[in-house]
Amino acid sequence: MFQPMAKDARIYVAGHGGLVGSALMRRLTGGGFTNILTATRAELDLRDQGAVNTWFANNRPEYVFLVAGTVGGILANSTRPAEFIYDNLMIHGTVVEASHQAKVSKLLYLGSSCIYPRDATQPITEEQLLTGPLEPTNEWYAVAKIAGIKLCQAYRQQYGCDFISAMPTNLYGPEDNFDLTSSHVLPALIRKFHDAKQSAGKEVEIWGTGSAMREFLHVDDLADACLFLMENYSDEMHINVGTGVDLSIRDLAKKIRQVVYPAAELRFDTSKPDGTPRKVLDVTRLNNLGWSPSYSLDSGLASTYQWFLGQRDSHTAMRGMK
Repeated sequence: MFQPMAKDARIYVAGHGGLVGSALMRRLTGGGFTNILTATRAELDLRDQGAVNTWFANNRPEYVFLVAGTVGGILANSTRPAEFIYDNLMIHGTVVEASHQAKVSKLLYLGSSCIYPRDATQPITEEQLLTGPLEPTNEWYAVAKIAGIKLCQAYRQQYGCDFISAMPTNLYGPEDNFDLTSSHVLPALIRKFHDAKQSAGKEVEIWGTGSAMREFLHVDDLADACLFLMENYSDEMHINVGTGVDLSIRDLAKKIRQVVYPAAELRFDTSKPDGTPRKVLDVTRLNNLGWSPSYSLDSGLASTYQWFLGQRDSHTAMRGMK
């Protein structure tokens, strides 16, 4: 029923410079795909329908991985709500419409596990979408992501487009954002422990009580899952992508401490929000298709920190050459 993508197929990765996009680029090039299409933000504003239509007409992609978007953690979501909902709604809309107009063979839209209700039954099945209120700290982003799912479903129903949606859990890995004002919890903790190590600080501050439960997926595993789904899945229902295993933020902090700075003490700022109490995905549907992740959290954290150190060393070297 399903056909693998030809190695010379014209494949567009929308958002190729981001965390997920760069992982997809690694996976596709490593898999022997030779005709990968990209466009930087300077070259193409994905919020501009006319510009996106023209780019699609000129480049004629056959497959589209829609992984572009404005992303961030609790602080970024709470201070930039208009950007989060506007940018993401526009990006989803323009790329999906242009893909329809250009008659692409298939599109994979990547959402987020924050689409689910704050108090969803755990682990979260795909059917729980729109069954309750969202987590207030990221509802702007979540609403845009839900709209993206519905957009793909609408184009399937009205035009017969083979547009599918995948919902990953919390991601981490190479090319992550380690800026403390806009990053997610895992890279933020790596940065905090590293900074404490560099300054010989005794404590590392962690937002909330540490009791919130989260699941984490290495971004290279997600890239592998995206390619797998592009070649093995075609359904209106979105599909969860994760490990199905969670841990508390306190335990995550302890794991990162062990990798980065074992001498640090943990200090929890309980005046800061925890966010959703627990969020772990039910990945039964994906597992039943024959896919499962390869990274353990321990090995993923160690390799991510090594990448982080390499980036900082290269930046330091570049500054020294000026």
